[in-house]
Parts: sequence; structure tokens; C-alpha cells
Amino acid sequence: MAFSRSSGILLHPTSFPSRFGIGDLGLESFRFIDFLVDSGQQYWQVLPIGPTGYGNSPYMSYAALAGNPLLISPEKLIDEGWLNEGDFGNLPEFPSHTVEYDRVYEVKIPLLKKACENFKANASELQQREFDGFCETKAYWLDDYALFMALKEAHEGASWNTWEADIAKHKPEAIEKWRSQLSDAVYYYKYTQFEFFRQWTELRRYANLRGIQIIGDIPIYVAHDSADVWAHPEAFALDEETGAAALMAGVPPDYFSATGQLWGNPVYNWEHLQQTHFQWWIERFQAMLDYVDLIRIDHFRGFQAYWVVPQGEETAMNGEWVEAPGEEFFKTLNDKLGKLPVLAEDLGVITPEVEALRDQFEFPGMKVLQFAFGDDPGNPFLPFNYPRNCVVYTGTHDNDTTVGWFNQLSDYERDKVQTYLGHFSPDGIQWDLIRLAMSSIANIAIIPVQDLLGLGTDARMNFPSKAEGNWAWRYQSGTLTQELSQRLKQLTFSFGRAPIPQHSESY
Repeated sequence: MAFSRSSGILLHPTSFPSRFGIGDLGLESFRFIDFLVDSGQQYWQVLPIGPTGYGNSPYMSYAALAGNPLLISPEKLIDEGWLNEGDFGNLPEFPSHTVEYDRVYEVKIPLLKKACENFKANASELQQREFDGFCETKAYWLDDYALFMALKEAHEGASWNTWEADIAKHKPEAIEKWRSQLSDAVYYYKYTQFEFFRQWTELRRYANLRGIQIIGDIPIYVAHDSADVWAHPEAFALDEETGAAALMAGVPPDYFSATGQLWGNPVYNWEHLQQTHFQWWIERFQAMLDYVDLIRIDHFRGFQAYWVVPQGEETAMNGEWVEAPGEEFFKTLNDKLGKLPVLAEDLGVITPEVEALRDQFEFPGMKVLQFAFGDDPGNPFLPFNYPRNCVVYTGTHDNDTTVGWFNQLSDYERDKVQTYLGHFSPDGIQWDLIRLAMSSIANIAIIPVQDLLGLGTDARMNFPSKAEGNWAWRYQSGTLTQELSQRLKQLTFSFGRAPIPQHSESY
């Protein structure tokens, strides 16, 4: 699907300012939408928004279709009547530029549990009907998710394949027994999803009314320790005896890592998925479109062929490529859901077969300017080599910030960058690359907010292959200034990426 000429900003919601130590779906998220509108943008791109486990990676979620309860705004729960300002009387002083996840859990989870108890005891008949309706509509994934999380809590966080055999194997009798036994915890996990989606829906509606579309992110793989693998083991390549991943996902050695990336997720049992006409995947895409407008498919190349690493390996080096039924899958998806607004993350080891699959369904691929200057004029990341149907980024969540990237270049590479640009802006290399992205032929240009702010490596979101210390960057309230908005707006209008003017009110 080709998109009109436009632009947007990449920012994960955890990065919003908040007095609770982590960004949430409260007032600052609405202010960010206003900033997008005022600067002429049309897209807000987010990372996956599911509940995260060890390492806090949004790409390793406990459930593919659930929302992260840490993104729930406690202040909005006051508006609902489930908390009051007195509940925030002893909030600790959180750092303003980073998320300390352990401390955030200690503060926010008790608040969410208190709100749940108040809802349970005091919800009106109408509110209870709304909750019941949500639970019924989302039951196809919510029932498994809520019980899975309650079971993890009861088993002190242990992975599902170490639980008692009957519940680890998702036996119906065990399901009923544990669901009754853990009914209070199950209710809590359903309630937090209810509140998350209520708040997210309000924010998305506000964004859409103001002309902003949200680009969501669907990781190709799900975490092994997730409700999805526990409830649908037949869809994954698992060890039948232990339940561990028999074949693990990853990528071979590349730009980011000399030993490759061993993600540890189980790869799919594509034969089973084909037999079910890809029902699990179709439900996943359908659910995504309930709360985003466009879908970025992370690791798109895995739908053509995927890297398989045997159980027991410690790096991704000793793997092999296995072909996937990507063409059949996307044809089925189109038949069931219509032509989808999909962006393909086609970075890494890309073959003509991957490009053919992407182009067959007219999915825009990705171009990253930080990859453009270390090669010859045939480099596909140089703007004069772009097709129109692509999305250009200065950098992604896996890259250093543009300032950090530039500071670490060799003199030779800096000279190549300067030769291409013609000169360097006195305001910083980030504005040179932002201008280059905006002026390119690519239909969509996406700028990470860290580049707008001219921040260095300390503001980087993720270091691939680094297990801890990622996903923590935040900005302070007031950082996205009117001056910054006007500068971005000028570039956006100058290069034909602004929306058709329309009147709307700010929040």
C-alpha cells in the first residue's frame, strides 16, 4: 500500500514525562499529540506496547495482544473515582531522564491493585456492564492472559514450562481448578487490561480527531514465557518433553553483532499454522488494528525465510535459514482482513526473495540514513536510490542517536557524510539528517524524538544483544518547545509533508 507524502515522530510512551517514574497515557501523552499537530506531523510511531518481562523489552512481552499496565495513568484513575490524590502522598523522587523499572513496579502496582479493589467494590451497574462487555469481547486472548499472569504470580515468576505438568500443558481440568483458585488475581489482570484499553482508546481517538495516525509495531516472534506459547504450544517449535524452545529465533552475524543475535524465542510451527489457515496470526493482526492505524512488521524477512538456531546454542552463529510460507500467509491475511496498512521492517540480511515478497504486497520498506555513508554510490540507504514507496528514518530504536552515531564515526566516514551533505549545519548533524530525510523521495519520513532534541548516546533506547539497561530513556516536561515545533513545521511544509489544514481544538 502506497502512502501519501507525510512525516511523523518515533517515541515510545514509556518516554513521556510523569511523576510516577515512567511515561503513561495521561496528560503528557495528549500534549505530545498537540506537539505533533502543531509541527505538521501526521504519524506517531510507537514500539510494541505489551506487558514486558525480564529486561523490560517491548519485543519480549508476556502476551502479544495485551497492553502494558505500567502505561496506565494513575491520575486518570482519579478521574474515574478509583484513586484519590491522597494515594500519591508518599511518591518517591524518580529520575527525570530514565525509567528505574524496579522502583516503578514497587510504586505503580500497589496503586493499580488499590484501584482494582475500589472498582470491584464500588463500580456502578453501567461500569460493571462495560467491564463485562470488554472481558467478553477480548475473551479469545484475555482469559488466557489473565490466568497466565495469575499463575506466574502464584509460581513466583517461574516460567510456565516449570509449572505442574497438568497446568503447564494447559489441561482443561487444571485450567478450571486454577481459575477458581486464583479468581481474585485473574480479576485484577483483566481489570488492568480494561483500564489500559480505555485510556489507550481515548488517546487514539484524540490523535485521530487531530489528524494523527498511530503506527504500531508487531514483533514477528513472541516470548517463550508468554500466554501465547503456553496457550497455543502447537503453533511453536517446542521440546515435547520440557516445553522449552526446541528451535530458537535470531539473526546471523550482522552490523549490530559479530556473533549474531540469539533472541531465544521459539520459531513457529508453520505447518500447523497453515493447517489452521493462519487463524492465530489473523486474530493478532485484527486485534492490532483495534488500537493502531498502521502496523510495522518487525523482522519482516522472517516471513520469507527465518534463521533457526538449535536448542542449547549460546550464540546465533550456528543456525540456518528455513523458508516460510510468507506469500500464502499474506494472501490469506488479505482475503480475511482486506488490504492492510503495513510497513515492512526489511533491515539486515535481505535477499531478492524478501524484496519480491515485500513488493508483491506493496509494503513500504525501511531506509535508515545512518547506514547510508559507509559504502559506494549503490548503497540502497542513500536517498537518491530510494523508491517512493518506503519509510526513511534518521535512525531507529536499535540505532545510536544521530549525534551519538556521528561522534563515533571515523574521520574517513565523516568526510563522506560531509561530501554528500555539502556542508554541516551549525545547529548540529541531527538537523542535517532530519532535513535529508524530509527532502528525500520517500513517502514517509519518521524522526526519533531524541534526534529532534539533539541528544547523544545517553538517550539511546536500545543496544541490540545487550540484555539489560535498555528501554529506559525519558524526556522532561517542557522539552518539546514551541521553537522546536516551529522549526520542524518549517521543514515539514518546505518539503511537502504537511497535512491539509483543518481546524481542531487542542487538549
